[in-house]
Amino acid sequence: MSTNDPLKVAIVGCGRIADGHVEQIRRLPGLARVIAACDREPLMAEQLATRYRIEKVYEDFEDMLSRSRPDVVHITTPPASHVALASRAIEAGCHVYVEKPLAPRHEEVVQLLERARRAGVQLTVGYTYLFDPPALVMRELCERGAIGDPVHVDSIYGYDLSGPFGRALMADRMHWVHKLPGKLLHNTVDHMLNKVVEFVDSDEPDVLALARPLADPSLLDELRVILGGRRVTAYASFSAHARPVVHQARVHGTRNTMLVDYVARTVTLAHAPPLPSAVGRLLAPLPAAGDLVREVARNAVRFARSDYHFFAGLHELMRRFYASIHDGRPPPISARDILWVSSVMERIFDEIGPRVRLYPTERVA
Repeated sequence: MSTNDPLKVAIVGCGRIADGHVEQIRRLPGLARVIAACDREPLMAEQLATRYRIEKVYEDFEDMLSRSRPDVVHITTPPASHVALASRAIEAGCHVYVEKPLAPRHEEVVQLLERARRAGVQLTVGYTYLFDPPALVMRELCERGAIGDPVHVDSIYGYDLSGPFGRALMADRMHWVHKLPGKLLHNTVDHMLNKVVEFVDSDEPDVLALARPLADPSLLDELRVILGGRRVTAYASFSAHARPVVHQARVHGTRNTMLVDYVARTVTLAHAPPLPSAVGRLLAPLPAAGDLVREVARNAVRFARSDYHFFAGLHELMRRFYASIHDGRPPPISARDILWVSSVMERIFDEIGPRVRLYPTERVA
């Protein structure tokens, strides 16, 4: 491949998320283009190819690798197949983008990253919220010293079991989510953990976890985790029942505290009362209200530029991933951060596994 040519991309696994991948790749015409769709169910691949005018359709993964010779393979299949597919793509010299979780077990994540390193190819995982507009603003403010030195991070990720994906896994005991070591948590809590990995200053933090099932005795759907680094601590929470559904990170620093709201797509700083006594407390909400008005204006500008959409983070992660391949730079998510999230997830599952029977199993009204 010439360094000026768009990367040739193949999509493996043509379910719903594959549409998002193809749509965002099409918005990066100078960096990449989709040349092939592959799925063990031919109809799924054919339908994706028809919707997006993809040149080649395959049922067999090996056939796709040998015939289309993609530069990059996007793996959007259920997690149980990630290791085998990613390993074979790496052997074929392809760069690999894998939907989260990267692999069901930490040792498999270690092996995949090592295979990619030895083969000299790039590998990344779909931690798209790290590149959502509010996350980019948060990082910029941190670099400018807006909060000082971080001392603690709160991360909460809400989930709606009554949504399309939740209804599907609750209705089907054979759904692939039930086959993961951590079931529902295994497919979601990396969204909760990857918000804190850049702040917790230890590769092996202390981990204390508590989980319980509220909707179904066989499915843990509430999780609380305390993480301890050398100087920075974190509290991470997953909830399938708290309403409204919340997706936020709050970063506490020596100078200020920042709230990052991934649902509203806002980033605001805390404000001390402008005056002492009761008058100060009365006026305290005004600066925060001004911040929110500015955030509304910022989002309105993004909307006018067609940049205010659900897959903004996916788009930015892909752009950075492809650019790193073209330029030979490190990938946008470091191996250290991928390993950290995977390791902490496994330690959480090891800790909460024996505790499942200790909690009440009645259904939530």
